[in-house]
Amino acid sequence: MQRGTMALSRYPFGLIARRLGGATPLPKADERAILGLPLIIRTIEASRDIVYEVGQSDHCCVILDGWTYCYQLLTDGRRQILSFHVPGDLPDLQSLHLPSPDFGMATATRATVAFVPHADLRKLSDRYPAVAQAFWREILVTAATHRAWITSLGRRDAREKLAHLFCEMYLRLKAVGLTDGYSMPMPLRQPDFADALGLTPVHVNRTLRSLRVERLVDLRGRRLMIHDWETLCAIADFNPKYLHLPE
Repeated sequence: MQRGTMALSRYPFGLIARRLGGATPLPKADERAILGLPLIIRTIEASRDIVYEVGQSDHCCVILDGWTYCYQLLTDGRRQILSFHVPGDLPDLQSLHLPSPDFGMATATRATVAFVPHADLRKLSDRYPAVAQAFWREILVTAATHRAWITSLGRRDAREKLAHLFCEMYLRLKAVGLTDGYSMPMPLRQPDFADALGLTPVHVNRTLRSLRVERLVDLRGRRLMIHDWETLCAIADFNPKYLHLPE
């Protein structure tokens, strides 16, 4: 790993500060303290592990570009995707307090990731209470999102599950400026959808075709176009409250 230059790392610092600030911006002193964090920036090819499900972790990561996901593997190799992550996300912040991971993290696409040592994050949170509160808020939002995914896995049918995932990812991408109207990047493959939603790739294919025939969405060239947002939300019974995004 190599440390990023100051010119390269200005962007990640701002991204971290904006994400942790949420609906209430951090005090200027706290933002300046974030500027002092040491970062190690890596670009990682698609389908590579970032965090392993075994061993210890001594850093947290921030997604700067591309998509990643967290997952668990069964002993027979079957994979359950637990969450998808896009630029601005801090997917493993809980490792500050639980440094032995119970999940793996991998790249869904080529991704640029900033790694921040636990020791520096702990010093930052000890000195700046607003940052410590922001860390806890981020962890709690992650937990809220996991609860929403559990509900989808347990109670929604295939059509509802896929609609719910599309609604969630649209709002998360919109929050970081990565949508164009109701069009958004969607680089996930059908096996990724299948492993996230508890379906088979064949079932995902049929469900996507059904949504396309109904003129609700269209997935082409790694972009998703939502044609009818209100109907898609109604199908998913989608309530974005769990994401706790700024209004």
